[in-house]
Amino acid sequence: MELKNSTAIVTGAAKRVGKSIALALAKKGVNIVLHYNHSEKEAKETASLLEKEGVKVFPIQADLSHVKEIENFVSCALQRASKVDILVNSASQFNETPFGQISEADWNSHLDVNVKGVFFLSQAVAKSMLQQKSGKIVQLIDAHISRPYLNYLPYLVSKSALVGLTQCLAKELAPHIQVNAISPGPVLMQPSWSKDEVAHIINSVPLKRLGTPEEIAKGVLFCLEGPDFMTGAIIPIDGGQRLK
Repeated sequence: MELKNSTAIVTGAAKRVGKSIALALAKKGVNIVLHYNHSEKEAKETASLLEKEGVKVFPIQADLSHVKEIENFVSCALQRASKVDILVNSASQFNETPFGQISEADWNSHLDVNVKGVFFLSQAVAKSMLQQKSGKIVQLIDAHISRPYLNYLPYLVSKSALVGLTQCLAKELAPHIQVNAISPGPVLMQPSWSKDEVAHIINSVPLKRLGTPEEIAKGVLFCLEGPDFMTGAIIPIDGGQRLK
């Protein structure tokens, strides 16, 4: 895919990994539909950074746990940007939920954003992509679904579901749209995690370090600029952690 002058929706693009993905795309000349939910201040700051790269930026707020808001978001994105060539599903719900204390609200919040939201956003965006007979969708999963850790069960279940969703979408949307996924290992730590917890995580990685948001962004770029003869792939960027 030729990225220059294309348009990408990047969800959760106001901060963290989503911000790095949006910046990497903007440096390639991609116009950005900058999705955010609660992070309006950070979204404005990120939009300013993106505009310095000489691209068009369209910040749009939406709660991706509600289908009606997703539909309105896509409609607004198409009205303002006129087309969408790329969708990067980066936004994610990630909260500690100790087993035995998991509520229905905990379960629903993770599945609604991380699975339902990804599906309905992909379905809505795919309609216009199919009309133009081209498009790419990239999901962000999590390398830990094959090595689950404690206290994050709804999150890990939701990310496991994204593997199946990626593969199903790849088949449903072929041949015109390619759907692939990045499966990051440890990148950004939770502020509440202790130094010992972080050290334990780093020790579990064969490369003995954390990844960076920029490295995840490079993986997304590979899915977009790399071989078009690739769909339904899950690419690990985890420092080899899955091997232990």
